[in-house]
Amino acid sequence: MPRIELETVINAPIERCFDLSRSIDLHKISTEHTNEEAIAGVTLGLIKLNESVTWRAKHFGVYQILTTKITEFDSPRFFVDEMVRGAFKGFRHEHHFESIENGTLMTDIFEYQSPFGILGKLVDIIVLKRYMTKLLIKRNDTIKEFAESDQWEAVLSQ
Repeated sequence: MPRIELETVINAPIERCFDLSRSIDLHKISTEHTNEEAIAGVTLGLIKLNESVTWRAKHFGVYQILTTKITEFDSPRFFVDEMVRGAFKGFRHEHHFESIENGTLMTDIFEYQSPFGILGKLVDIIVLKRYMTKLLIKRNDTIKEFAESDQWEAVLSQ
């Protein structure tokens, strides 16, 4: 099962980073390039334990539908979203937050299974892991940008 681990240091309080990470509105901003929109479940604001969101986005030239659910939640240190329905065989995305000097260490652990057996594993090696890593880095850069500036207020006040 492919695994992507990313660490992002953010010069902002842990609570702000945690909330921005579960903001549907900020997620839409970070994925504008894929035309991602929340079409069912929680479609605005902050997602919480046992809530789900269904996303519609264009990846590899094709619109796809993906539903995730928050399955674990320990504010402001940790939450997990897992795929309920979508193109993957499955995925689990852990979001960890730790207070550090001058801010927060945000760690993502993203594990997924591609469909289509051996063919899926080949796609992982050639393109998918790199593609997913770039998506997560873009998301984390957006969280960092908003958390470290006044932009967070507009997103979290909604």
